[in-house]
Amino acid sequence: MKTIDEIKELNIDVPDVQNISGYNGIYNRYIKRILDLFFSVFLFVLLLPLFLIISVAIAADSGFPVFYRAQRGGYKNQPFKIYKFRTMVQNADQIGGGTTALNDARITRVGAFLRKTKLDEIANLINIIRGEMSFIGPRPELLRYTNLYCGNEKYIFEVRPGITDFSSDLFINLDEIVGSENADEMYEKYVLKNKNALRVKYAAEVSFPTDVHIFFKTVIDVLKKTSSFLLRKGR
Repeated sequence: MKTIDEIKELNIDVPDVQNISGYNGIYNRYIKRILDLFFSVFLFVLLLPLFLIISVAIAADSGFPVFYRAQRGGYKNQPFKIYKFRTMVQNADQIGGGTTALNDARITRVGAFLRKTKLDEIANLINIIRGEMSFIGPRPELLRYTNLYCGNEKYIFEVRPGITDFSSDLFINLDEIVGSENADEMYEKYVLKNKNALRVKYAAEVSFPTDVHIFFKTVIDVLKKTSSFLLRKGR
């Protein structure tokens, strides 16, 4: 994880077209989907009690619905509705921008905990079962940004969006990077281009070893962030 100043100076290059070939391999086209389906169904059944607990907590805190569903750019440029546990007030999209700001007033009490522990994203299992997402892959992006993909960025559509990718570690403190004012502007200026470059990098390098590396790196990062959050809350 880089500092905010380092992020602002970051300029990641998009891979050259001759180096973008991983997406066309057997692993991405066939094996990855089989693994996704097996593990997502298994985890969904295993985590059903947790789904119920989170749903009750959200409903008690801020009412229904318990899921946040919104359009995202998907595999083969097919839009889909993402499933996440709702962490903001109802109709948050109509109140503020698409980027979550630092100390965003739209975030609910339960939502703050879910975001810090990444538990809001386990609802993505529904999208994985439906074939719209993968465990590992470029984080789903708003349509207003995916509609602007050009050149090598279009290779992002050749892999399924995922829960975590190369950018997850780099931008794990995204709310701190974009700040409390003009979050969308800060995101577009300092984050989006670099995120897209890392999304293309994933399309170029997608493989079983790459996914294993990203998975364990993400687990470590989330555990660190969660423990830090719980320690602060305990003081």
